[in-house]
Amino acid sequence: MLTFNAILANEDLDPKKVRLVRHQDNRSAGSCTPYNLWLSNKVGLETYQRIQKRKVFEIGGLLASFVVTPKGETLFVGLYRVNNIGIAPPGTIDPVLQEDRTGLYLYDITPEEKLCDYAGHLTVNWGGGHRAWLQLAHRQDKPILEIGKERREDPFPGFSRFHWDIDVIDAVPITWQSVLKSVKGVYLLVCKETGQQYVGSAKGEENLWSRFQDYKKTGHGGNVELKARGQKPYQVTVLEVVNSDEGIERAESAWKTRLMSRKFGLNRN
Repeated sequence: MLTFNAILANEDLDPKKVRLVRHQDNRSAGSCTPYNLWLSNKVGLETYQRIQKRKVFEIGGLLASFVVTPKGETLFVGLYRVNNIGIAPPGTIDPVLQEDRTGLYLYDITPEEKLCDYAGHLTVNWGGGHRAWLQLAHRQDKPILEIGKERREDPFPGFSRFHWDIDVIDAVPITWQSVLKSVKGVYLLVCKETGQQYVGSAKGEENLWSRFQDYKKTGHGGNVELKARGQKPYQVTVLEVVNSDEGIERAESAWKTRLMSRKFGLNRN
């Protein structure tokens, strides 16, 4: 089986000098996972990688950087050299968290040409220790699962085909987020444990994306019935896009009747 260290050796790179870095941040501000950042703004991903709370990288060493895709794959995105370490100046914003990181460690890291042909193409089996986001290459040789086509953001599939798990809604591609931010309408939540359905709507100042974000943050979106159920895994789909609030209210009521979500689902009105 081909491994990542075999590729390092083929490029005359010593695995003892390489740290493996796997970026998957569940603390995102609701619009940009490390994977999305890599797709839309590679410099932003490099900035995110440079900011650290602790001294975790070796000066003069190399970083083999990976991001986690929406499908849970560990995708190689580049090799970087660690040149130096300093302190983040005032106004330093983390591109994923969207928070001020003034005073944290800020590494001087530059991309390397070696392995650039594999960036965006190669996925590895990271193994069971997903929390160990930083590992030594010579101690953790990763089996290569695939070397395929370069990853690109898929086009929005259309509202009738869109579906996503609420607990990982932040991983929705950036351009899809823009589409969902631009419209209001009626959506459907399905509990992945019981199959029970809840019909809801985004109207007024809200849009579909802001409603989905609200469920991710709270687990219930302010709904009494969902709140009483506690934290549950939901999948969301879009039932209908409607322009006016009056039209949304009529469509929402009609969908509740069609799906019988008042009698057998999670709607109470």
